[in-house]
Amino acid sequence: MTIDWQIKTFKELNIDELYEILKLRIDVFVVEQTCFYPDLDDIDRHKETIHLFCYIEGKIAGYLRILAKGQSYDENIAIGRVIIAAHARGTGLGHQLMAEALTVCQQHFPEQQVKISAQEHLEIFYNRHGFERVSDMYLEDNIPHIAMLQRSI
Repeated sequence: MTIDWQIKTFKELNIDELYEILKLRIDVFVVEQTCFYPDLDDIDRHKETIHLFCYIEGKIAGYLRILAKGQSYDENIAIGRVIIAAHARGTGLGHQLMAEALTVCQQHFPEQQVKISAQEHLEIFYNRHGFERVSDMYLEDNIPHIAMLQRSI
């Protein structure tokens, strides 16, 4: 399985990439998880937002976005919209995506801790990538979430 990784700002995305990213996010977050929320929040277009995504055999397989301090959290950078396409689930791609994301975070935002808002049932997944729970459960778009902070870097 050859993974074609892409790291781009919004202005670097071509029309097909943007379409595939937005379609993947809507297919999973809105349709599959029946979570109706305004996905287009202008954060995608922020000059410091990094879009990390990958293709497997020409099909988009995974995506997330990395946000600079001040976009989601005042004191931390953030990783959000973490998603694996249905056809790539169960392959370990989620772990590869997070490992790649943490590398990109350190390249673009050196020595800054990452904070995430994780779906609660994925706590152990994120623990494996150095994140610790730092909040009680809260509902975000009617889905149980927890805040998690990267252990010291």
